[in-house]
Amino acid sequence: MDSRRGRRIAVLSEALSQHRILHIKNAAEILGVSEMTVRRDVSANAGQFAFLGGHIVPAVETENDPYEISKAADSHAAAKRLVCQQAIDYIHHDDTVFFDCGTTLPYLVDLLPDRIHITAICYAMNVADRLTRKPNVRLVMLGGLYHPASASFSGASGLEMLDQLVINVAFLSAAGVDARRGATCAHFHEAEIKKKAMSRARKNILLADSSKIGKLKPAFFSDMKSFDVVITENGMNDFD
Repeated sequence: MDSRRGRRIAVLSEALSQHRILHIKNAAEILGVSEMTVRRDVSANAGQFAFLGGHIVPAVETENDPYEISKAADSHAAAKRLVCQQAIDYIHHDDTVFFDCGTTLPYLVDLLPDRIHITAICYAMNVADRLTRKPNVRLVMLGGLYHPASASFSGASGLEMLDQLVINVAFLSAAGVDARRGATCAHFHEAEIKKKAMSRARKNILLADSSKIGKLKPAFFSDMKSFDVVITENGMNDFD
């Protein structure tokens, strides 16, 4: 390792010890280099750092978790895009929209026209990062304890905030979808937020590519009949 890279790694390590998580853009500003250089440095030090939805975290944060958002991001990407292309028409001007966590919802955010005005509610950093790039989106971020494996937050404050909101449409994601056992996810903290958001929404839409169908995860959050619409890359599905 050359001396300049060594100094950058030391500075980056110190910054992460203070902030726990850094956006790549902010890391580049701190180091005075390009984002590409930051990506190369992080990739070359995989034992020390890890990528998490456009952010850098200490590698130890993701070592032992069974579901890492950074690994899932590119899984079934084409199918996830097709799912979201069918879902975008459910968002209308001036709607209040709940965006779930996971790796499907960022594709839906990317499809939002810049001209559309909505209030967006989310609790995941990878989703919020995309929403902040939309000029006419008013963002409500649910806070609490940060969970690196899913880049999401949980806690009483987020649930209490949801109690104060009325949602036109909620877009939910699931790691498992089963006709009899319902929609499930990998992390229990996500299930509570999903349930609360669904209770506050006029319309609940499940977005799940076909790789999720037939799978079961430990945290149950909804039976299938509670969704108004279920969309996969193959179109709308009926699980009744």
